[in-house]
This record gives sequence, C-alpha cells and structure tokens, in this order.
Amino acid sequence: MYDFIYYQVRDVMVSNPVTVTRDTLLSEAEAIFARNDFNGLPVVDESGRLAGIVTKLDILKAFVFTGKLKVPPYDAIMAQKVSRVMTENLRSVEAETPLTRVLNKMIETGHKSFPVVQGEMVVGIVAREDVLKALRWAAEGQPPARLAGPMGENEM
Repeated sequence: MYDFIYYQVRDVMVSNPVTVTRDTLLSEAEAIFARNDFNGLPVVDESGRLAGIVTKLDILKAFVFTGKLKVPPYDAIMAQKVSRVMTENLRSVEAETPLTRVLNKMIETGHKSFPVVQGEMVVGIVAREDVLKALRWAAEGQPPARLAGPMGENEM
C-alpha cells in the first residue's frame, strides 16, 4: 500500500479529455455526459486554456424550481450556453501533483474530478475512479509504471 505515495496525477489521469467551450449548449454537454458517463467537462477558451468546468450538478442547478416556475421549460433551459451554469473559479492540479494530495482535495471539497493543467492549458482530467484505481494498484504492490522496472525500483 505504501506505493501509493509515489503515484502522481500523470500516472492515472485521462489525457486529452473531451472539452467544451462557453458557447456549448447545455443539451450538447448533457449528450456528452450521457455517452461517456463523465463527472465533469473542462471548459476551455479558443486557445485551449482552462476557463472552468461544467458538471452534471451544474446542469441540474439550471432546473431549480422557483415560485414563478413550477415546471422548468426543458427545451429552453437546454438551449442555454454552458457559460450560464459552469464553475469558473475552480481548483485544478498539475500532472506532477501527488495523488495523496488529490485524494485529500477530493475529500475536503467533495469534487468528483479535477482538470489537469500544464500552465493554463488543459492536458487531462483526474477523477475519483482514477484515484481508486491507483489505490488498488498500490495495494497489489504495483508501483507507478513510470517507476517500474530495474531503474524505477532503485528510484524508490
């Protein structure tokens, strides 16, 4: 289990994740969620820089019932842009971030995933499932692949 301390985000993250822009419609984001069972989608600007994240919960928030609207108009809400519901001030991590720190951040914040950035550019996403996978690998005695083998064993 001690091998977990050697794992970094880059060892388990999904590289080149599916992203959306601020102008993506909620219906398009929801379709991506339905096809892929993602927790969240990084929102990027035209240069690929991280602008925010949109989650399934964000889309649900667009449907909050109010005194004025007893039944939210589904088609009208789903025709709105991601920019209306996305989270802009978010936490991100770098590929070299230790997974122990990501695990703590997930527990503290309740977030299901974090965008992975290099500078301001989105290079991946790391989710709860990825951290659980690394915990399982560590329990099985598997060091991160980048440290495995004759050279890697000496590095630990």
